[in-house]
This record gives sequence, C-alpha cells and structure tokens, in this order.
Amino acid sequence: MKKLKNEELGRKSVEEFRSGKKLPVTVLLDDVRSMHNIGSVFRTSDAFMVEKIFLCGITAQPPHREITKSALGATDSVFWKYYVSISDAIASLKSEGCKILCIEQAEGSIDLADFIPRDNVKYAVVFGNEVNGVSQSVVDVCDYCLEIPQFGTKHSFNISVTAGIVLYDLSRKIKF
Repeated sequence: MKKLKNEELGRKSVEEFRSGKKLPVTVLLDDVRSMHNIGSVFRTSDAFMVEKIFLCGITAQPPHREITKSALGATDSVFWKYYVSISDAIASLKSEGCKILCIEQAEGSIDLADFIPRDNVKYAVVFGNEVNGVSQSVVDVCDYCLEIPQFGTKHSFNISVTAGIVLYDLSRKIKF
C-alpha cells in the first residue's frame, strides 16, 4: 500500500466543482459562533459536493482569516449566502419545494440511519448553535428532525463532526 500524493488524487478544480453535479442539499448554519467550525463545514461541504451553504444570524461570513484557516479554499468553491434570519432562509428554501431537516435531539426524531431520502427531492439541513443547538422555533418549522445516536456520557457532538456524519450519510443515500 502506498500513500497517494495530492497530485495523484484527481481532485476537481474550483471551476469543475462549480459546474459539476451537486448533492441536492443546502447546509444552514444557524448562529454558529466558532469560525473554525464554519470553515470546517465549508470544507466538508466541498468534499461531498453540497449545493450551497446558508449562513444565518451571528454566523460569520468569509472572507475571514479564522474561517479560511480551516476551510482550505472551500469558501471559493461552495456557493454561500448570508441571511440575517434563518426564518427567511427556510422560507426561501420551502418556496422552492425543499424539505427541511434539523439535526437535534427531540421527541419524535428519526435516527439518522433510518432516514430514507426521497428521489428527486432537495433537502436543507439545519445545524444549530454550539451551546443551544437548533432553536425550538426552527424545529417547529422543519419537515423532519434527525438524530445521531450517542452512547457515552456527553450529550452532543461538535458541529463540524455532526456535519461530517450527516453529510456523509446523505451522500451515500441520495442519488446525484
């Protein structure tokens, strides 16, 4: 076994990424405080060919040194837009027929492993604040609430870890 060099990986250019077929998923970051987390979500979104990212509320926007540090250029490839209010972002997505998923521990949530996306449906995934998660007012307007099972003493994952788990799972289940 030989470790591959960067030039052997066959990575897309920014132009190829932008013109390529995307995973029909929009990522919504709601009041995410850590710029390292924001950059990491950009980088993960690039890896899984996510369609776009909406940055909402107090979530910082590129260009910013701390975002750039962990995004490693993904802020140039992944389309993003800022919304002052996540409610406006969700309303815009719903008007396009998008189904809204929140990632949260809630009554009636669906285990991520059990969620089966429908063909030809676009999805938006809401990731909430590092301390308070997804607000109840946002949970109330979501079509589905997905939960990642956890078995240890902690009650949550870091948002960038959560995004990695969820986007990987969706990329395996959604045909694009």
